[in-house]
Amino acid sequence: MRSSLNSKRLSLILLALLLSACTIGVRPGTVSVGVGFGVELSPIITQFRPDRGEGSYYRVGEAVRFVISVNRPGYIALVGVDPDGRAYEFDRFYLNPGTYTLPLASRQIQYTLTYPLGLQRVRAIYTNTPAPASVRFEGRIYSDGFNSRTSSYLQLSGAQVRDVSDTYFYITQ
Repeated sequence: MRSSLNSKRLSLILLALLLSACTIGVRPGTVSVGVGFGVELSPIITQFRPDRGEGSYYRVGEAVRFVISVNRPGYIALVGVDPDGRAYEFDRFYLNPGTYTLPLASRQIQYTLTYPLGLQRVRAIYTNTPAPASVRFEGRIYSDGFNSRTSSYLQLSGAQVRDVSDTYFYITQ
């Protein structure tokens, strides 16, 4: 009985040590784990969601818009992962602190949805310096590839201040 109690204590101590080594930031609608990207994240993106709300449905051919709030000026890259696992960067821009609906009206573009149908993941990546144009998301994402590519993007950007926020929606017919 005593050895069982000691092993439980040891397990709790080890768990506490492990958790103290991780940085977990929780924001409404998102959870970001800095250790998952291999870099320290700062709480810059305070809101990121589709205009109809996270988990909403859009039809092929419709335009999706995103609401984003940032509390520092900086550069945003929007990256999507299709239901088939194909990753792509679909926009980059600079924002001052505030809340915006994307795409910005001044840019006169739309994010028009196409196939494949299903879950569409979108990530907003904030950096305080622009990432080189050669650093892009393209190709298939397998397993934890989205996080490792994000980590590479953040490291190659050379940014000292960075943040990441995820959202999702569904594409239907």
